[in-house]
Amino acid sequence: MKRHNQEEYAAFQTKIMRRFCFHIFISVLLVAILYLFLWKERLGDWIVSLLEFVMQIEHEQAFYIYHNYFRGYREIFLAAAVILVFVCSLMYLFRWMTRYFKEIHQGIDALLEQNVKQIFLSAEMLPFERKLNTVKQELEKQKEERMKAEQRKDELVMYLAHDIRTPLTSVIGYLNLLEENPDMPADQRARHVHISLEKANRLEEMINGFFEITRFNSGQIQLTKERIDLYYMLVQLCDEVSPVLELHGNFVKLYLRENLIIRADPDKMARVFGNILKNAAAYSYPDTEIKISAEETDTYVTISFQNKGKTIPAEKISLLFDKFYRLDASRVSDTGGTGLGLAIAKEIVTLHGGTIRAESEKETVTFIVKLPLAE
Repeated sequence: MKRHNQEEYAAFQTKIMRRFCFHIFISVLLVAILYLFLWKERLGDWIVSLLEFVMQIEHEQAFYIYHNYFRGYREIFLAAAVILVFVCSLMYLFRWMTRYFKEIHQGIDALLEQNVKQIFLSAEMLPFERKLNTVKQELEKQKEERMKAEQRKDELVMYLAHDIRTPLTSVIGYLNLLEENPDMPADQRARHVHISLEKANRLEEMINGFFEITRFNSGQIQLTKERIDLYYMLVQLCDEVSPVLELHGNFVKLYLRENLIIRADPDKMARVFGNILKNAAAYSYPDTEIKISAEETDTYVTISFQNKGKTIPAEKISLLFDKFYRLDASRVSDTGGTGLGLAIAKEIVTLHGGTIRAESEKETVTFIVKLPLAE
């Protein structure tokens, strides 16, 4: 593409050079014609006749004036003629080139217009036309991204307010009950206090998640990378989430070699794998296997988390890593996840120079994390 653009610019330069050379040739040709066919031939007779007519003098006297004052200074007249011809030619050439600058000026004005109309220039200005249209498209794209970012920010606040309201309402409700019934039986009071504490912890978890994803988006998170034994980390994480897995009868099997070393922030990478495992446990069919495997290249390792569950529609796959998105709308914030786990996982993986994506087909869901190997 770059080479093609260079060729187009070169063609435009060639056309300008040809036009310039053509005007120089025409100017030289006009001067030659003026000198050879007019000045040296009939032009002298015309001047003598003109002097006779204007000054009302004899032919001999007119020829004398012509010979002394015209032919005697013919170099000056010739130089004046040459200058006049070249000035006229250059003026025409400059007017022709100015047309291109006017087109570019109009194209720049079109960039500021609030529309998506394509910019059109003359045929020889094709490379400039493409460049201006590319800039216009980029400006339109940036405008759309700013609008989407503003919309996402508003949605983020709306979702946060909605999700916080549920546990907060519960906490306030139970605390009001405790305040209004000071003689409440001890077992009932203990139950209300326990539920209030659970809701408050849930509220704290949601707020912490919100601030964490905000810190990732603002670039305030710093990584502390270390050499990590990936196999050993996954074994530990499987042990930690085993209570969650046992609730559904799920179990994890590892299909990767030991002593597989990556360079990453251990705490944050454990957060990534933990979120994926919890998500797999929540949406897996009961009594099914969650398979973790890894493939290596010279520079990257690809870790796959595969579980059996309902096939996720293609239009929802791309939304899994959006903030506050829940695949199952019935899993409200009071009982389900915060909708931030996979969004945070994506931010962490991106900070490590890796990628994360999801695939789903034939009742199989796979999360694929690609990370750089240790140096």
